[in-house]
Parts: sequence; C-alpha cells; structure tokens
Amino acid sequence: MPETMQAWAVVEHEKPLQKIERPIPEPKGTEVLVKVTHCGICHSDLHFWHGYYELGGGKRYYLKERGAKLPHALGHEILGTVAKLGPDADNIPLGASRIVYPWTGCQKCRRCQEGDDNLCLAQQSRGIHVDGGFAQYVLVPHAKYLVDHEGIDPAIACTFGCSGLTVLSSIQKLMPIHPQDPILLIGAGGLGLAGIAMLRALGHEKIISADISPEKLQTALDAGATAVVNSADGDAVKAVIDAAGEPVFGVLDFVNNGPTAELGFASMAKGGKMVAVGILGGRLDLSLVSMIFRSLTLQGNITGALRHLEEVTKLAKEGKFTPAHFTEVPWDEASDALMRLKDGKVTGRLILVH
Repeated sequence: MPETMQAWAVVEHEKPLQKIERPIPEPKGTEVLVKVTHCGICHSDLHFWHGYYELGGGKRYYLKERGAKLPHALGHEILGTVAKLGPDADNIPLGASRIVYPWTGCQKCRRCQEGDDNLCLAQQSRGIHVDGGFAQYVLVPHAKYLVDHEGIDPAIACTFGCSGLTVLSSIQKLMPIHPQDPILLIGAGGLGLAGIAMLRALGHEKIISADISPEKLQTALDAGATAVVNSADGDAVKAVIDAAGEPVFGVLDFVNNGPTAELGFASMAKGGKMVAVGILGGRLDLSLVSMIFRSLTLQGNITGALRHLEEVTKLAKEGKFTPAHFTEVPWDEASDALMRLKDGKVTGRLILVH
C-alpha cells in the first residue's frame, strides 16, 4: 500500500473544502517531491472554488474547460522542504527549503524551452491543473523550478511564486517609465500591496493606490503609496489625476473588472500603458480612434516566468523588496481562511502553515 497524505480539496464547487487522503506522489525521472510547509491563499484560489471566470456579457469560462478535475487541492504560492528525488533529478539536499515555481508547462514547446512556461498552451500549474500546496506534498517536474530563499522568512518567500513574480512581470510591461512619473495601482489587496513594495524596490517615487475600502487604503499608505484614492467616492478619474498631479503614465489593474478598467483607461496620459492583472471579470468598451489619438497600450499579464521568481528572490535577499501584511493561519483552518478571503475580510495575504 502506498503512503498517503492529507489535502484540503475542492470536492464540490462553492462548498466548504474537505480534507481528503491522496497517495504521496512518487517522483520519477527529473521530478522532485516537496513537503509543503507554507502556502499562500490567493484570490485565484477562489476562482477555482467557484469553478469559473466571469468573461463579461453574461459569459463564463469554466475551469473544467482548462482540464481541471475534482477533487482538487488548491494552492500555488508554495514553499517547502525537499523530501525525495527522482532517479534523474539534479542533486539537491534532502530537507532543503525552497520556493516552488508553480506555473510549469509541457517542458517541450518553444515557450517552455525559452523559459516562458507561463505562456505554454499545455499548462501543468500547481493548484490549478495538478494538486497544489493545500496538500501536504507536491510534485515538481524539475529541480530548476525550486528557488533557494535563504535569509528570507518562508511566510513571505512563499508569496513570491504568485504575487511577487506577478507584480514584477506586470511592472516590467509598463517600462520604460521615469521614476517620477505617476503610476496607478488599482486594488490594495495582496497583489496591490506587493506592487507598492515592488515599485519602491525598483526606485519609483509616485505611486497612487485606488480601492473602495478605507482600511485597505490606509494599509496602502502604510506600505509606501504616495497617495490614495477611494474609487467609490465621486469622480474617481478626477481624484486620481488630482492625486497624481497629472494623468498617469502607467496603470496596473489588480482587480480588472469593467469599472476598474474604465477608471484606469480614463486616467492615462498620452502614451500611457495599462496592464490587466486581476481576473474578477467584465468588459471594457474601447474607442479605437481614442486608442490612436492617445497612443495608449492595453496589455494582459498572466503570472510570470521562472526568471521573475529568481529576480524577486534576489531583490528580497538584497533587502530591497519586503512585502508586508501577511497573517499566518494553521493548515487545519484552510477552508475557513478561504471563506474569510471570499467575504473580503482579509488585508494582505493569509499564509497556511503546516
């Protein structure tokens, strides 16, 4: 009989997570088995829990169309210790603590060969396509997807696999922007706060944070935002431009629904760039002529590559990137913690700790 592990899993969409038993995976070839010690709870986990994404116009994209099957263990912000190596795995010390890069692809296509696993059409992402860090063990296809976080608190380092690398890759899509040029961050949740910390790490000096929660806006100020705007009050576009002193040169929409996209698009200066990051869903009605006359750029961002995780970790080791506002939660409270996130009762990130 194979050894078993426990996992908090979605057994039925929009029902409480259930603790189930799974066989502990046996690493083959270059695979590495990791025993999970920390796992962040991300808003994307809620989308899997619901079972769909809102596409706008009454349309939905169901997770089963991405190959997801139930029961399924959530969790993609994973950190743990090396438990077992496959026969062809790179030599890595057993017991070594590592951040897991979760957005792996097929390992064979051009995207994967060039290091852009997150753009692979045959994704094998932990927590979405295969069981993730809400399980006690995860299987990683190659040791190259494990990043050393020596000197960094594991409760912080685990978030680098999603929020950290996502904010870095989205910021890089805005570049080049002068450090004094205003950048608008929409949403002051886990990603928004990480975005503030990352922009400060990269030397940016004019960071405007917009949200509908006064509590989250205060947290954004505490995290280093130079100004905040409550986007539920009055003319939000005017408030953003007034706070920035001019139309903004870059927008990162960490919410990305219809109203937030409209706010970001209307707040941009000529030549501005907006990167859509969040997946709350909706539509944006674009004037194509306005796109030309204002010379605007609108681009999507799907997580990030392994190199982004390595860059984030390097910045953290150098003391430049220190995301704050995380709360550790016992692993046995995984279902309750996910519901706290659903109910909007979380500031920053919740981290499951085994």
